[in-house]
Amino acid sequence: MATDLRRAAGPRAARPATRGSLRERYANLVGELRRRRVQLHWSNLFGVVAFACMLVLTVTGILLTPSYTPSSEPVTYVGPYGPLVGTEVSAAFDSTMRISLEQPGGMLLRQTHHWAALLMPAAMMVQILSMFFTGGFRRPRRLSWVLLVALFVVVLVGGWSGYALPDDMLSGTGLRIVEGIVMAIPFVGTQLVVWMFGGRFPGEIIEHLYPVHVLIVPVLIVGLLAARAVLGYARGQAALPPSATTPAPRLGVRLWPDAAVRAVGLTAITSGVLVLLGATSTIAPIWAYGPTSAGNVGAGSQPDWYMGFLDGALRLVPAGWETEWFGWTWTFAILVPLVVVGLWFLGLVAYPFVESWVTRDMGDDHVLDRPRNVPARTGVGVAGMLFYAVLWAAGSADVISTQFRVSFESVITAFQVLLVVGPPLAFELTRRICIGLQLRDREIAEHGHPTGRIVRFANGEYVEVHAPATAAQRRVLAVTAVGSPPARLDRAGRVTGLERVRAGLARRFAVGHVAPRDDRALDAGPRVPDRLPSGTKE
Repeated sequence: MATDLRRAAGPRAARPATRGSLRERYANLVGELRRRRVQLHWSNLFGVVAFACMLVLTVTGILLTPSYTPSSEPVTYVGPYGPLVGTEVSAAFDSTMRISLEQPGGMLLRQTHHWAALLMPAAMMVQILSMFFTGGFRRPRRLSWVLLVALFVVVLVGGWSGYALPDDMLSGTGLRIVEGIVMAIPFVGTQLVVWMFGGRFPGEIIEHLYPVHVLIVPVLIVGLLAARAVLGYARGQAALPPSATTPAPRLGVRLWPDAAVRAVGLTAITSGVLVLLGATSTIAPIWAYGPTSAGNVGAGSQPDWYMGFLDGALRLVPAGWETEWFGWTWTFAILVPLVVVGLWFLGLVAYPFVESWVTRDMGDDHVLDRPRNVPARTGVGVAGMLFYAVLWAAGSADVISTQFRVSFESVITAFQVLLVVGPPLAFELTRRICIGLQLRDREIAEHGHPTGRIVRFANGEYVEVHAPATAAQRRVLAVTAVGSPPARLDRAGRVTGLERVRAGLARRFAVGHVAPRDDRALDAGPRVPDRLPSGTKE
């Protein structure tokens, strides 16, 4: 009996220790979050905006799912929209019409969902640009950069798959274009179309895209976000580059609760704006487009803005650009855009590794760069932006032609020339602007700020009075040139061809490349860590 009592009391006696250990772990976690610091900057807000969009997409998507029918089976429409009564439509289109016009709050949910899907890629683009121009992709954050680009691609796939689910004429036209693109791929195109559509167009594309949109894409997004969060917590946040107003690294705010509360507030504001847009701004009125039809296409069809660059890439290829090899028709008017866009994304992923190889920068960098201090990188970024912008604008070449009353052919020709000539010119112009800004900084450091006051000396000479730069400003503007690493010899004492290419790129990259002087750390004080030692009082 006593043994039974001891056995019964054993687990109970151990429970307080377990609760104590859990309390200790919780206290340690909270203490760590309080000690960890987060720098406040406008560029960091767009990650919260993207997260808010994902949250709105998740909530509205869950509420829309029970009412949507992911089926291409034909049904007869008998809803309240008179022009379509008696028309044969798909079950997907019929359920979307029912959500929009019959279900209470359905239109609000649908439009809010769509607006969030439009805003999320924009917020992620700003994140990518901010991280690129400040060098935030360098070691030890290269994997975080790769995950961000992968997350952007997954978001594009999720938006495209959701765009097709209403099965209206607009989305049907887009799917028809996708079918033609996939079918033009040699060797495997026909099989891919059968796998995607389940037969002849439209086949069962709705049934195939639905699990991609509601299961595969959300799981990938959550996984990539979790991986980036773990990496961000482990690597810490890179320090902002010093400025004239903040020459020394700022302490920042506590991750918990200060930064967390700010993020919750911005999430609430973003969600409220999206709901307001969904309540007041009409988007995707499928009743005006009508149901999809295998034999018809919608005139003036345009994809959602984030997919416009793919449409533009197809429009800029010369017509009739194809040939026959090995018994197959190779349609370069479709294959070349696919290859170019694929290489563009591949270059986006590989750039951190290429820059590290060119400059031989194998160390960890924990301070962001001023874009003007690295002219070559900034020039590459602007050239890439212009390349994307030309493809994106070309997707609306027909609208530009009709609105400005110019021929469609001339618009396409202008975009073709700009696509080839524009990026190199943008690179060189940006590089020169960055070097010019560096010269202005040097002028301010040496001679001070111009005041606009002109003084006349007794000998008749006129001189503008300059206000001397402060010590803090001089510390920020004091830079030193970064040279290019020379070519290395192999074991045989020769320079390989690949090493010659790397050395040439390094010399080009080093033009105008400057870095803060080493003595700035002594003048500005010790670097502020992203966390405080345990036991530090607030």
